[in-house]
Amino acid sequence: MRVVVADDAVLIREGLVRLLEEFGCEVVATVGDGAALVEAIAEHEPDVSVVDVRMPPSFTDEGLKAAVEARRRVPGAPVLILSQYVEVSYADDLLADARGAVGYLLKDRVVDVDEFLEGLRRVAAGGTVFDPQVVSQLMVRRRKDDPLAQLTPREREVLGLMAEGRSNPAIGRQLVISDGAVEKHIRSIFSKLGLYADDADQHRRVLAVLTYLRS
Repeated sequence: MRVVVADDAVLIREGLVRLLEEFGCEVVATVGDGAALVEAIAEHEPDVSVVDVRMPPSFTDEGLKAAVEARRRVPGAPVLILSQYVEVSYADDLLADARGAVGYLLKDRVVDVDEFLEGLRRVAAGGTVFDPQVVSQLMVRRRKDDPLAQLTPREREVLGLMAEGRSNPAIGRQLVISDGAVEKHIRSIFSKLGLYADDADQHRRVLAVLTYLRS
C-alpha cells in the first residue's frame, strides 16, 4: 500500500512511518498540517492516508477538515483518522458522500498492530472501520426520522459491529450466534434499508454502515 501520514507530532509520525514500512507499505509523504495533507493526497493519490485530527494552527479539527477537502479534490480518497480524540464536527461531512473508504480509530485504544493494519487495509479497499467510542459519539445525534427505526435490537447490534469493521465470523463470536444467523440478520438489514442485491455485497455493507453512522 502507498500511504500518506499526517501528524504534527514528529515522534508519532516517524513511529508510524517505521511501522508501516516494516510491514511492507510505501510511505509516499509525511506532513504535519492540514494544508500539506490536502496537497499530498492530491499529488500522490495514495491507497490510504493516516490522519490525526488536531494539527496546526488551532489544534482543534484541522485534520478532519483537511480530510474532507482532500476527498472533495480526490473523490473517494481513502482516509483513516487516527487520533486521541473523538471529534464529530466534521465527521458527517467525511461520511456524507457514501463512497466508504473511511475509518476513525483512537490511538490509545489500538493495542494490536495486526488490528490496526487490518483496519488500514479495509479502508484502502473501500470499507469502513470505526472505534466503538467513535460510533457511540456519532449515534448520540439521532434524527426523528431515524432510518434504523425498523431494525430489531439484534439487527442494530449486528450493524454496530459491522461499523466497527468486524467480519461475519467475528460478529458471530461476539454475539454467540452462528455464521448463518449473522448472514440472515445482514440480509434483513439490507432489505429494510433498501439495499438490494443488484449492488455488490461489499458495497451494500459500506452503505449500511454509513447509514448507521449518519442516522
